[in-house]
Amino acid sequence: MIPSIFTDLKTLILAAEADPAVDTASAAVDLLRDWLASHETTLVASKTKAPVEFNGTMIQWFHWYVKGDGGHWRRLKKEARALAEAGITAVWLPPASKGGGPDDVGYGTYDLFDLGEFDQKGSVRTKYGTRQEYLEAVQACREAGLQVYADVVFNHKLFADAEEEYLATPYAPENRGQPLGEERKIRAWTQFRFEGRGGRHSTMQWHWYHFDAVDYNSLDPHYQAIWRSHGASFEGNVALEKGNYDFLMGCDLNMAHPEVRGELKHWGRWTLDQVGVDGFRLDAIKHINSDFFIDWITELESYAQRDLFVVGEYWTYDLGSLSWYAANSGGKMSLFDAPLHLNFHEASRSGGQYDMPSLLDGTLMQNLPLLAVTLVENHDTQPLQALESPVEPWFKPLAYAVILLRDQGYPCIFHADYYGADYHDSRFGRRIDIRMPSHRFLIDRFLLARTHWAYGRQIDYFDHFNTIGWTRLGSEGHPRTLAVLLSDGDTGRKWMEVGKANTTYRDLTGHIREAITTNVDGWAEWRCPGGSVSVWVEQEALAELGIQV
Repeated sequence: MIPSIFTDLKTLILAAEADPAVDTASAAVDLLRDWLASHETTLVASKTKAPVEFNGTMIQWFHWYVKGDGGHWRRLKKEARALAEAGITAVWLPPASKGGGPDDVGYGTYDLFDLGEFDQKGSVRTKYGTRQEYLEAVQACREAGLQVYADVVFNHKLFADAEEEYLATPYAPENRGQPLGEERKIRAWTQFRFEGRGGRHSTMQWHWYHFDAVDYNSLDPHYQAIWRSHGASFEGNVALEKGNYDFLMGCDLNMAHPEVRGELKHWGRWTLDQVGVDGFRLDAIKHINSDFFIDWITELESYAQRDLFVVGEYWTYDLGSLSWYAANSGGKMSLFDAPLHLNFHEASRSGGQYDMPSLLDGTLMQNLPLLAVTLVENHDTQPLQALESPVEPWFKPLAYAVILLRDQGYPCIFHADYYGADYHDSRFGRRIDIRMPSHRFLIDRFLLARTHWAYGRQIDYFDHFNTIGWTRLGSEGHPRTLAVLLSDGDTGRKWMEVGKANTTYRDLTGHIREAITTNVDGWAEWRCPGGSVSVWVEQEALAELGIQV
């Protein structure tokens, strides 16, 4: 990367923030869109491996309720080659560090340096397995040609080893700008000694002054407050929800403390050395000062002497807020396209009454595609989770066609959508059983099309309330063409151009058995079933790969 272009972006957004006459959120959208357009060549060149035409696809290789039998890493090791052969190019792995016990999904962070190596919190292994199994799974992915992205949980720590007494000021949980009283002595679980690790990999122990706030005071356990540590302050450049959304849970890391910043950089360098990852997924970044990540990413890329892929989870449906954070972090990270997920969720719940031409409105995919990681579902939005907003099963093939077969965004497939998932949890004392069906057959077909034919100029036909489509006209390196048509209502029909005259096409999904042949001008009336999607590819291209539909 060329560091100056990121510095320039940071300067521009700071100037917009300082001008009281400017709506910062609106300015951020326009500013970032223009900046990405003017630096597109540099950004793409720095992040794309040869050959230049490369349709990358990642998979989130876990969901909240994957088996907690310690076999996850072993299963990934066996599956890595199949993932690569399907057309997946990268895997986002769950947090590999030790949490509060062997069933911890990984977001209840206890010890970042324990990857399932030490007897701490009731087990040696994590939910996913041991350190050795983790390293073997990563190696298997790399041998298969897959990039590996590690999940990074820096916002908080939980499950401390001992309490400490210190001074803190109570603030209203729903308004962090409102103190509830004077500074006073509290007792909180803030001492992390990691005795099971015995100083290996890192000698730092954590104390109250490494955290800017906690949410529990055992001297007054029933008093509801966010306790801001003596000498600390809530961080800036975070989401403005609840007045200041620096604090989320547990012991909130103080990113202004030099020992904290130094330790997190050390962990990043250690992870690059010990695990060999190609990038990171950053958890809960709306609660962390964006300046920290500029510093952290710059440090790690300098250490690695290469570009690292970084995507942040700033979960908001507001395009202005996402644009502001992306600009404020210097454009150094991609962001998950939460607004696109919301549109998919709402469309799937609308019973055919969703305005399909508006499906991409307000999304990163449409407005800031170079920074967009597009997704249909994830571990937080799946049923029974914190951000529960599932996309209904009937609509998921349509949604996956959108993220996998269009030109914009870096798509992410969800483990539970690929393999299916059966699990249960409790709500209000009642067991609830969930079944998420597998969409692997169609996703694999979309991946096949993405790998071989989803290239070149894209022509959109978003001109009907229920039925929308687009065509890809191919490129010099990938001259085959395709047409995609989907409908959330009745059977869809639409005239679209692919630019190839008198050419026969087949529906790769198998939904429609009859072939379609273009006219002398390269146009045809394409079809798809109601509430479904069809992907039309050249019959000769299928024959070349030995595929029948």
